[in-house]
Amino acid sequence: MKLTAITLDCPDPQALAAFYQQATGLDPHPDSDADFAGLSGEDGLFIGFQRVDGYRAPRWPEQTVPQQFHFDFTVEEDLDEAEARLLALGAAKPAGQPGGGRWRVLTDPAGHPFCVVASRRSEPPAASARQDDLAARTAPGRPA
Repeated sequence: MKLTAITLDCPDPQALAAFYQQATGLDPHPDSDADFAGLSGEDGLFIGFQRVDGYRAPRWPEQTVPQQFHFDFTVEEDLDEAEARLLALGAAKPAGQPGGGRWRVLTDPAGHPFCVVASRRSEPPAASARQDDLAARTAPGRPA
């Protein structure tokens, strides 16, 4: 079994697809429209965005509207640069940051939380060693 697609509920599929296209460089799907938009990667991964009437954005870190899941992205630039770039694209930074300097939690324009982690190539060796067990600790709301 191979994961080939992930679809997010949202109020404006084209706007959310544009945010993630600018953030990731994935290619817009040519059949995207106002109700469903998508991005395709060279590796076959497809991220879809579907319009949901009455959409309620996840609330993080509180769980009054649960997040259901989140993306983890590795970035080549340092975390401060990545954060500034994503905020300029329309992301927001919640007050709760359980990752300290190891990772950042941001939310996309529709309110979905996602984590940004510096690649091992962009960090000093001591920081890279701390990432060995990062996958178990990156979920927003989990204790660091």
